[in-house]
Amino acid sequence: MQKTPMTASGLQRLEDELRHLKSSERPAVIRAIAEAREHGDLSENAEYHAARERQSFIEGRVLELEEIVSTAEVIDPSKFSGDQVKFGARVTLIDEETEKEVRYQIVGMYEADIKQGLLSISSPLAKSLIGKSLGDTVSVPAPGGDRSYEITAVFYA
Repeated sequence: MQKTPMTASGLQRLEDELRHLKSSERPAVIRAIAEAREHGDLSENAEYHAARERQSFIEGRVLELEEIVSTAEVIDPSKFSGDQVKFGARVTLIDEETEKEVRYQIVGMYEADIKQGLLSISSPLAKSLIGKSLGDTVSVPAPGGDRSYEITAVFYA
């Protein structure tokens, strides 16, 4: 079984979601199905079909989360130091074309959220950053052509 790298906070978010689905969502959808059954003919009961569809989604997500959590390997980035980019690093980059500064933390693929600055380890940008050091320039293939970024800061927290 292959382990999935993840930060402690990422694993905590997934465990919280799993706990919520099992303790709140699952019982609520079971009640909704029971209520819809009381309304009679199930073949024309939209509430029943919607509740069954919701139940199917919840059960699928529970199975998915249980698999992810069971294969998670928590990596504590605060134990790393230096100016070389590794899993968990927080990096500041300057887009060499636009001079725009961006900040990312490299995290596991199941905890990535680009809007929050959490960059998946499996993304092309993260793959090009791993192993590079402060001051290095990386080139990343993008739909509109290659993009170049300069690494201006690397830290671990």
